[in-house]
Amino acid sequence: MEMTEKVFNQADPIATKEKQELVDFLYEHLDEYGDKKEHIASCIDYAMNTNPMAGGFIVEMLDNEKIVGALVMNKTGMSGYIPENILVYIAVNSDYRGKGVGRKIMERSMQLAKGDVALHVEQNNPANFLYKNMGFVNPYLEMRFYREGKPTRAND
Repeated sequence: MEMTEKVFNQADPIATKEKQELVDFLYEHLDEYGDKKEHIASCIDYAMNTNPMAGGFIVEMLDNEKIVGALVMNKTGMSGYIPENILVYIAVNSDYRGKGVGRKIMERSMQLAKGDVALHVEQNNPANFLYKNMGFVNPYLEMRFYREGKPTRAND
């Protein structure tokens, strides 16, 4: 399997057509762990933001120009008390899972990220194994307060 990699950032931003393909890919392949398309698009826009306190990057793995895995990392604009980066989305096409694509994307993103990285993951997500294997630890329990009720993809 010969795959290629694409990296997008503030200096080399994602084009409109590629952004829509990425939104569609993430929406489909994040399965029940995903968000609404508009939220995914906002995250991508934030990663491409040129403000020094914002930004981030995107890593895509392609097989014959078809996205088979992707990751979106956002800068938090903070340091020390909150990690400098938050890994917002990572997804691998179900036909490519278990073949090292997710690990390859994670390793590349850890090379690109400057500073510490946080991620939020649900307890039953099978990707937990990969994250723990890569050195991520779970020092906190995250709690959220939703003013409008807990959002779900079913509300699309």
